[in-house]
Amino acid sequence: MPPRGVKKGTKRERQYEHVKDSQRERGAPEGLAEEIAARTVNKERARSGESRTRSRTSVSDLSSGRRGGLRSGRPGPRGRTREQLYQEARKLGVSGRSSMDKAQLERAVEARKR
Repeated sequence: MPPRGVKKGTKRERQYEHVKDSQRERGAPEGLAEEIAARTVNKERARSGESRTRSRTSVSDLSSGRRGGLRSGRPGPRGRTREQLYQEARKLGVSGRSSMDKAQLERAVEARKR
């Protein structure tokens, strides 16, 4: 079921179904495929001004399609970008964050969360 605010027969509903079907073909469980599809559609709606509210990361981060193309099928670290980790470290009050690399930020954020 598409996210609230997405009307039947619209581009976003088609996008939701396409992403969901793609995830299912890759072997993702139904629930996870629906969640990924909903998040993707919501992010694109926020980026294009179709939603009432939007987060800073939805607007300023890489688009969903570009991020998937950059990070899919690559060896090495995945997950949040260094910028996202930096912002989270800032919220958590991690000192020395500006000189940390991505791996150090990941460790510092996880340590602070515990």
